[in-house]
Amino acid sequence: MSYPAPNRRRNPLPIIIAAVVGVFAICGVYLVLANRGGDGGGDKQADNPRREGCIALNITASSEKAALMTQLAKSYISANRRFDGKCADPVVQTKASGAALDALAAGWDVGRDGPQPAVWTPASASWVALLKQRLAGGDKGALVPDGKLPMIAQSPLVLAMPKPMAEALGWPDRPIGWGDVFALVNDPNGWGSKGHPEWGKFRLGKTNPHFSTSGLNATVGSYFAATGRSTDLTDKDLADPKVLQYVKSVEGSVVHYGDTTLTFLSNQAAADQGGRGLNYVSAVAVEEKSVFDYNTGNPTGDPALAGKGAKPRVPLVAVYPKEGTLVSDHPYVVLTNASDEQKAAAEDFLAYVRDPAQQKRFTDLAFRTYEGKPGAGLTRENGLTPDAKYTVIDPPSPQVLEKALSTWDAQRKRAKVLLVLDVSGSMNNDAGNGNTRLALAKQAALQALTLFAPDDEVGLWTFSTEVGGASTPYTEQVPVGALSGNKPKLEQVIRSLSAEGGTALYATTRAAQRKMAELSDPGRINAVVVLTDGKNEYPKDSDLDALVRDADTSDKEIPVRVFTIAYGGQADLGVLQKISAASRAAAYDASDPTTIDKVLVNVLSNF
Repeated sequence: MSYPAPNRRRNPLPIIIAAVVGVFAICGVYLVLANRGGDGGGDKQADNPRREGCIALNITASSEKAALMTQLAKSYISANRRFDGKCADPVVQTKASGAALDALAAGWDVGRDGPQPAVWTPASASWVALLKQRLAGGDKGALVPDGKLPMIAQSPLVLAMPKPMAEALGWPDRPIGWGDVFALVNDPNGWGSKGHPEWGKFRLGKTNPHFSTSGLNATVGSYFAATGRSTDLTDKDLADPKVLQYVKSVEGSVVHYGDTTLTFLSNQAAADQGGRGLNYVSAVAVEEKSVFDYNTGNPTGDPALAGKGAKPRVPLVAVYPKEGTLVSDHPYVVLTNASDEQKAAAEDFLAYVRDPAQQKRFTDLAFRTYEGKPGAGLTRENGLTPDAKYTVIDPPSPQVLEKALSTWDAQRKRAKVLLVLDVSGSMNNDAGNGNTRLALAKQAALQALTLFAPDDEVGLWTFSTEVGGASTPYTEQVPVGALSGNKPKLEQVIRSLSAEGGTALYATTRAAQRKMAELSDPGRINAVVVLTDGKNEYPKDSDLDALVRDADTSDKEIPVRVFTIAYGGQADLGVLQKISAASRAAAYDASDPTTIDKVLVNVLSNF
C-alpha cells in the first residue's frame, strides 16, 4: 500500500435476532476459511498422500484454483502416475500471487514463505512479467524460463453485480463498463439517477493490486478505460491528470480493499441471507468463475464445499466491461532452479492437468480451458455469458505495470484506522520462538506502519482491564491523525508497551468503533483493527450479542468496519468472526504467533 453519533443499543424482536445470528454463522464459515489460508495471504499446504520413493514436487498456486489443484494432485498420486520409470508426488501450497512474487524476488525464505516451489502457478502472467522485471533490476538471475509459458486455465475479469443493479444499467441488452461506474460515482444522486435512490451511492468492492490478480487487472483495466484505448498503455498515460482523476474517482467508490475477493463475496452472501443483498456493494471486480461460485452457494470456490451452501436470494451477474478486460491466464511456471528430476515431474503433471478429463474438472467449476473454451459451469443460469463478446486487453509492459502499481498507491482511497492492541498479561507468554507474544506483536506493528501512506490517518489504543487506577480498560495512546505527524509518537509508544491485566475485549471494541464513528470521514476507509490473544474477561461488559448488534454497519451511511486478529491459540476466533462479520469486515487467524507479521500485512491490505 504505500495506501453519525455512537450507536444506540437496539432491541429487535427475537426472530430478527435469530436471523442475524444465522447470517453471521454463514459469513463466519466463509471468512474463517478465507483468512486461514488462500490467495489472500495465509499460506496453506495440502496434506497429500505420499508414495514411498517418490520425490515431492512443491507447487505454489493462487487460491481460486488451489483447492482444485490439490484434488488433481491427489488423483495424480492415486493413479500411481510415473514418468521415465520415476515418480513424484505433487504437493500444493496456496499463496497470494503478489505475495509469491515478493517471496521469489527476495530469494524465498523457507522459514517464512514455506516449502521452496519447483512450480509457480499464479493467476496471471502479469505477475511473472513483474518477477522478471524485479529480478533483472537486482541482478539476481532468471527464475523463469525463456519462451511462451503454458496455461492451465483461463478466466476473464468481470464486474459481478447484483442482478437488479445490472438490469438498472441496461444489462443484458446494453454494454456496461468502467465508464458507467465513473458516471454513477460522480453523480450526486448515485443510484437515484437510475430510479433507485434506496440503493444509495455506488459502492465498489476491489482487492489490493499488490496482492490480488483481480485487483491488479481491475486497476490496469480502469487505467485503460480512462485512456479510451485497449492497447499500448504508456508511462505518459499514467502521468496524464485526466487519467489520474478518472481512476481516483473510481477508487473513491471502494468500500475497502482486501487481500482476497472472498471477503467481499462472503460479506455479500451474509448480507443477502439477511435480505440486504443490495446494500453492501454495487459491484465486485472478480474472475468470471467467482460469479459461478457465488451463485451456486459456494463463495469460497472450494470444490469440497460445492452444493453445500444456500444459493443467494439476489444472484450476481457477470458484466464484461465494454472497454475491454484482462484475462487471468493461469500460467504454469517451472522455475529454472528446480532439479532436472523436478522439471521432468512438473512436465508430466502439466500434461496430466491439461488432459481433457482434468480440464473438464476446471470447466465444471466455470473456468475456461487453457485454450479459452467454456464448459458446463458457464451458463446464463449461473449469471454468466458463455458466448460473451469482450475485448481482451493485453497486459502492458512490466515497466508500465510497475508504474501502474506505484501510481495506484497515490490514487487509492485513503484510510482512517484505529489500531487496538491487547496488552493483557497473557501477551507476556512465550510465542514459541524465544520471544513473547507482545514482542512479536510490537515488531509486526512497527513494520505495519511502513505500509501506510503519510496522509493516511492512524491512531493507537491499548487495552487490558483497569490497572493502576485507570477509569477504563482501554487507553488512547496516540489520537488518530495523519501518519506524517503521528509516526514518531506511534513508534515510541509501541516500543515501550508492556503487558498486565485481563482482557476487556467487548467494552474496548465497542468504544473503539464508537470513537471512530464520531471521527469518520466519508472520503476515507474508516476502520478499527483489533488484535487480541485472549477471550473476554470483563464482567462489566460480557454481552456478546449486544456487541454484535452494536457493531452492525448495514444501516450506516459511513460504516466503521472492525477487522479482528485472533493472536495465539487462546484467542476465540469464532467470537472475533462474529464481530467482524457484523461490521462487514473480516477476521484473521494468527493462532501461530510467529505468523503475525504476515497476517498484519494481509489485514492492512484492506486499506
